[in-house]
Amino acid sequence: MPFYEYRCDACNHNFEALQKISDDALVDCPACHQPNLKKLISAAGFRLKGQGWYETDFKSGSKRNLADSGTSDSSTAAAHTCGTGCSH
Repeated sequence: MPFYEYRCDACNHNFEALQKISDDALVDCPACHQPNLKKLISAAGFRLKGQGWYETDFKSGSKRNLADSGTSDSSTAAAHTCGTGCSH
């Protein structure tokens, strides 16, 4: 089950709630008990790091093993672990 973030427009209370995807959004704030909760959009709760399946699987030909292509120096490649296609 995913965690969802909420913020109350009345008292600015922020909190997370563990809910099923099919559950209705919460409405009442647990801090001030006003019906002013808004569900926030937040980043995913996991990241894919390293030279995992997403970088090498299901690719063919020249697209295979992009991390080992030798296009970056070894110090940058060792410190940078968020995968091919990252913008930083």
